[in-house]
Amino acid sequence: MGPGAVVAIVVAVLAVVLIVIVVGIYNGLVGLRNRFKNAFAQIDVQLKRRYDLIPNLVETAKGFLKHERETLEAVVQARNQAVSAEKLAAANPGSAQAMQGLMGAEAALGGAMSRLLVTVERYPDLKGNQNMMRLQEELTSTENKVAFARQAYNDAVMAYNTKREVFPNVMFAGMFGFEAALLFEIKSEAEREAPKVSF
Repeated sequence: MGPGAVVAIVVAVLAVVLIVIVVGIYNGLVGLRNRFKNAFAQIDVQLKRRYDLIPNLVETAKGFLKHERETLEAVVQARNQAVSAEKLAAANPGSAQAMQGLMGAEAALGGAMSRLLVTVERYPDLKGNQNMMRLQEELTSTENKVAFARQAYNDAVMAYNTKREVFPNVMFAGMFGFEAALLFEIKSEAEREAPKVSF
């Protein structure tokens, strides 16, 4: 066997090894991207549940809060904006723009809900209403589920982003269209505080 044949064999072996490495990187990134998309789907389920609870909460409060129309309208408007932002994010959880829109809408909704719950505290009849108490309990439970789902999503995004950014993966990630995913973070201090719900 001549030196040219040895060189050809070495080049062929290196090419095969490189192809195996690139395929492994690609498949690993696809798996992690699918994991964070699935984790977002779990957030999506809980957000939809919360969005469905809010109109019931507003309707229950409406009869008692006749002089608080502005607060109720702010909650409904914030909820509608959050629903729209959630649909965009659900369509593409890897889109930084869609996730930023959702985080902003969620912050606005959290602020509006906090104002509503503070207002409810000033109305003892409403605070003691069985339907209102049940809705607040469901809302609190849903908020906890959202927090757990958000943690799972952020863990999945962190694993994906880490895999995407390490060497040699970083050399191929951009080439294959694997963009960095955005964490679902709490931006404002007001949103960091859980709404106060008392029975």
